Order: sequence, then C-alpha cells, then structure tokens
Amino acid sequence: MAVPRGALALIPARGGSKGIPGKNLQTVGGVPLVCRSIRAALASNGVGRVVVSTDDEAIAAAAETEGAEVIQRPAEIAGDTASSESALLHALDVLEQQGPLETELVFLQCTSPFTTGAQIDAVLAALHGKGSNSSFSVTPWHGFLWRADGRGINHDPGLPRQRRQDLEPAFLETGAIYAMAITAFRRCGSRFCPPTSPVVLQEVGPEIDTPEDLALCRSIAAQKGE
Repeated sequence: MAVPRGALALIPARGGSKGIPGKNLQTVGGVPLVCRSIRAALASNGVGRVVVSTDDEAIAAAAETEGAEVIQRPAEIAGDTASSESALLHALDVLEQQGPLETELVFLQCTSPFTTGAQIDAVLAALHGKGSNSSFSVTPWHGFLWRADGRGINHDPGLPRQRRQDLEPAFLETGAIYAMAITAFRRCGSRFCPPTSPVVLQEVGPEIDTPEDLALCRSIAAQKGE
C-alpha cells in the first residue's frame, strides 16, 4: 500500500477539564473548539488527513460530522496529568495498524481557536525547508521579564533602562501548532525533536485556559465576524 500523501493532523481532545467543563465542545463564534481545529487543518494545503483522539462520545460525534477520523483515547492517558505526547503516540500506533503512516505529523491544540490553514502551512514549510525534525509556532515578545526574587530575565535592572526595541529578540510559544517528522517524534517522544525550528507568526489569538480566556475569544470572534 502506498503511503498517503500530505501530513497527518492529530488533534487530542479529551472530554474532561477542570478549568472549563467540557472545554473542547465550548463554542467560539458558534463553533465548538474541536471543530474549529478540524476546519483549520482541512483548510491547510499541506494536511492530507485529520484525526481526533478523544475519550468523549460527544467530541467524537462532532469530529466525525466535520469530516475527521476518530481514535478512542484510553482512559489511562485521558486524565489531567496525561501528556499530549502520550495521546499522539497512542494514535500513531493505532493508525499504523491500519496502514502506512504519513511522514509528517501536525499536532493542533483546540485551545487555540484562531489557528488558520495558512499558519499550519507556514509551520510545515519550516519542517521541509530547514532540515528540521520539528517546528512550532511562536509570536514576538517585547516585554521585560522578571524573576520572583527581583532579578531580570532578559534585562539587567542594575544597568540603565533599555528601550524595549533594544532588548534581545524574544519569542513566545503560542501552543497552537507543532509539526514533527513522525519517525523522529516516535524516537524521542517529544514535540521538540532536535533540530527544531520556531516559526514566527505575527497574528495569533489568545489560548484558552480560563473562563475569562474563553469570553475574550468569543468577543474577538464576534468582532471579526467569525
């Protein structure tokens, strides 16, 4: 059997969430978060297949309605302490039993509701073009960072105050998009398989970790008409 063309997009979406009950089915712009991630993956030119890993029947039904495949996530890797990597590795093992795997994996998080297909393609392009085993989305960060004990992280408070634009360039991981060479990922077990390439995205929305984040994203979606 020939290896399918295009990257494999995997979206872990467990049913439980302490901070926001039923988080992955909460809506932004009237669309459940898991469905927004699926639509972003389907809009990518580089993705050939979209799979959702979940332990929740309602999430599975929503995913299938959007055109994604579904893998049942075992309870032992669906709790609060389970890593996303454990869900990804389990899904790859299941999919490999069904046929040859793709060579590239895109890992998307439902907590980033404004991810676009173009952004996914940009992260995949870095994986292709830089000889990396992994790439991930970041956004520029221009603030002064401090430790709790009053020491500066990216500046020296004992020296004359720098201008923000004179700080060493820093970038914040968005948490939205990760791409990996599947062979390298299965070998190292981490989304950051060296060598890795950060991909700078200029327009990213908030991540959803709290009810306040969810309310903010809903407000942004309403303003954007999404």
